[in-house]
Amino acid sequence: MRRLATRSTLVQAGEAFSSNWSNANLRRAQLSFFGAWTAESSFTVALGIVAYTHGGALALGLIGLIRMLPSALLAPILSPFADRGRRERVLVAVSVLRALATGLAAAILAAGGAVLAVYALAILATIAATLFRPAHSALLPTLCRTGHELASANVVRGLLDSAATLVGPLLAAVLLAFADVWVVFAVASAASLWAAALAFRVRYEAPPRPPSPRAALAREAIEGLRAVGRSRDLQLIFGLAAAQSLTRGALAVFSVVVAIETLGLGESGAGALMAAVGAGAVIGSLAASLLVGTGRLGAWFAVGVAMWGLPIALIGVFPEQAVALVLLALVGVGNALIDLAGFTLIGRITPDAVMARVFGVLESLVAISVGLGSIVASGIIAWLGIQPALIVIGLLCPLLSVASWWRLRRLDRSVGALDDDLRVLRRVPMFQPLPLPAIEQLARGLESVDVPAGRAVFQQGDVGDRYYVIVSGEVDVMGDGRVVTTLREGDGFGEIALLRGTRRTATVVARSAVTLRALKADRFLGVVMGFGPSARTAETGVEHQLGRYAPAGPNDPPT
Repeated sequence: MRRLATRSTLVQAGEAFSSNWSNANLRRAQLSFFGAWTAESSFTVALGIVAYTHGGALALGLIGLIRMLPSALLAPILSPFADRGRRERVLVAVSVLRALATGLAAAILAAGGAVLAVYALAILATIAATLFRPAHSALLPTLCRTGHELASANVVRGLLDSAATLVGPLLAAVLLAFADVWVVFAVASAASLWAAALAFRVRYEAPPRPPSPRAALAREAIEGLRAVGRSRDLQLIFGLAAAQSLTRGALAVFSVVVAIETLGLGESGAGALMAAVGAGAVIGSLAASLLVGTGRLGAWFAVGVAMWGLPIALIGVFPEQAVALVLLALVGVGNALIDLAGFTLIGRITPDAVMARVFGVLESLVAISVGLGSIVASGIIAWLGIQPALIVIGLLCPLLSVASWWRLRRLDRSVGALDDDLRVLRRVPMFQPLPLPAIEQLARGLESVDVPAGRAVFQQGDVGDRYYVIVSGEVDVMGDGRVVTTLREGDGFGEIALLRGTRRTATVVARSAVTLRALKADRFLGVVMGFGPSARTAETGVEHQLGRYAPAGPNDPPT
């Protein structure tokens, strides 16, 4: 039995990668993310070297803070654009803008120009990068059909993120060993252009979204904040993400100071330390693929957050090069767990209509926390020294993870109940084409109905106000006093009156004790008719049913 369970887990892990590769649009979206984050990782190392060369550790921390603040303020304000229209277009625009900014910075450095101009372009590039992840995170659920597929997509994106965290700094380290820092900026610009070209080729059928006037942009941005404010689960995840991001900002300072002052590795050593994080993240992402089918994403999220801090604290206790590389690799493993669990949970509990705005709020929070982490780390280094600073900041994430454990486990149970309802709905043909956010919207509106044997669910001629799916038991569909058909577990009924705006065309009677899930008409119609493939499947099904049976008497529209 244990061998079979292990084999099943490995099969699920393999499917996590094969499903992303076989879906051309998902493949392009994922590779676009890899290009964008390879550019970001190499760019961050190069900018850190420029700042440290011109102003030391304090300048390095200040640039980290100043670079993040504008993006933190603008991310939630601009993210509504990704909820208004097609999200892949946002990815294209963001990548092109970032390529232009980093390319111009490379030219300025190559010409020996003003460093302040490079810093200004770095701020612009960071604002663009901050908008990329919310749009991409909101796009992925639209390209997926089940929670399992979304978890698989986040595993693959986590692996690509990890690979970018490895490739970017490693590429920067190699280039810095043989060329000037401006070459790293130029390579980052080229990677951003590649990301734009891939995102431009993404094609999918998205549900229509209501147009919003430009004057309402600020109001739309506030809706993202309100969505977070209404959900205690989102608040918990965002709080832990803020702690992890503060530690991440501190690590950007620690990597340079530890490499140069503590370990004596020189400038290229900073890239080597961050490459260790990337190597661990790649290994962690491969391991995380084994967790795609798990019902414990909240628990693994807590583990990932703890692993972001504890190894950093241990570097303060054991400041040796080999130890530091191994411990930073463990940080990368924790990052892989956060990518899988955190982004999947947010995608599952957030309505699609505000998805990009909620991820925009997250990016803003992350940007602020990263900036604060940079300046806090610089201040603690100046006050206590590098080793105490590593210990103090490194203990933050583990302590918060322990305090949040039981709430995250409750979140796991609620997501598991949602998955049970999704499995019921996916058995109905008209719901099968729906993307994950749409069918989850239906699942959240389900009502449980129990009908004893022999009782009617509704009568021919009644006003239609609900659609029903059978969870267990059987019902007879009766028209004009005769049994037309018998429906069983996984079948649905009641859509004719809703789709055609007529009264019930038949009577449905419980043949045995039956458990149903009911959807109100407005939610059913809004989702099914708002998405082209499901609307066509529903209409085909109605035509088929009416071809088998049509009521003999008049069937006037309800009053």
